[in-house]
Amino acid sequence: MSTLNSEFLEQLFTQYKEEALFGKWITLNDIEELFRKHASLFIVSKIGTSEEGRPIYQLKIGSGQKKIMLWSQMHGNEATGTKALFDLFNCFTEQCKELSFILENCTLLFIPMLNPDGAQAFTRVNANNVDLNRDAVDRVAKESKLLRAVLEDFNPQFCFNLHDQRTIFNVSGTTNPATISFLAPSEEETRKLTEGRKQTMNVIIAMNDILQQQIPGFIGRYTDEFYPTATGDNFQKLGYNTILIESGHYPNDYNREISRKFTFIAILSGISYIATTSIFDSFERYFTIPNNDTIFYDVIHRYKNSENDIAFQYKDEIINNSLVSSLEKVPEKSLNGKIGHHEIVFES
Repeated sequence: MSTLNSEFLEQLFTQYKEEALFGKWITLNDIEELFRKHASLFIVSKIGTSEEGRPIYQLKIGSGQKKIMLWSQMHGNEATGTKALFDLFNCFTEQCKELSFILENCTLLFIPMLNPDGAQAFTRVNANNVDLNRDAVDRVAKESKLLRAVLEDFNPQFCFNLHDQRTIFNVSGTTNPATISFLAPSEEETRKLTEGRKQTMNVIIAMNDILQQQIPGFIGRYTDEFYPTATGDNFQKLGYNTILIESGHYPNDYNREISRKFTFIAILSGISYIATTSIFDSFERYFTIPNNDTIFYDVIHRYKNSENDIAFQYKDEIINNSLVSSLEKVPEKSLNGKIGHHEIVFES
């Protein structure tokens, strides 16, 4: 079992948080300078370029036999995992002695920004409008080819696929937003519990146990419906145990700075668990993590006649080189059972 407890993990985040990164829009320009300070302990290398020619980097550290590969921002507008990775990099670069066991037992490979073109434009897709998370079979995108090449060359035992999820999600049976959600992807349509999936579930259980001590009731689980072209499903099918982490909303945390902390804690608790565990066979408690549901909108206007209630969602876009969020009306006829992260009540 991991030797890192919940309180200590939170202390690490406070101590090593990368202050140069903040907010939802993180681009290659924001992180490229940061690679320099990590080159003293990490092997930092350019592994390829994006469709528009932007460099894609990997960082590698550790000498252990257990190989773990982590990547973020395959969707360019999902940067919470990227921020959390740089917080983790600081822990290693500043040689936090309590984490030395990880580097002794594991070799870690990180791709902190797989889709720099999408990051620059703040879009989900790459420069050719390809969703990299649905390109694992055809691999028409340069970035998809690169990810597969690194995967096969490194041959990891575990992968961490880092994403952001929308503000619409709640933890089923509660009115809590799903701040962190997990998934052990299926390998085929029957969702068979293969040995690989059981091992993936086992690590997720360990991460969930830590997070439930800090934000009980704010952790959800995605449906394990099989997606034939998805990255996680195909990597799991190929024998690479793939843990999906979706960083979500926390009350009043639209910059994803609080969920950043819990993403950091999830990643580090998962890595430390892998480093100190030899048998990953217990999986049943994975299914006690509640499913995600969708009861939220960002803003709801409430009227005396509930049939007149109106829901809004924020739309993020880059305008004049700034990230601008504006509310857009949702074409929802009935808001029964729906909740607004913010609600405005009108008397008339």
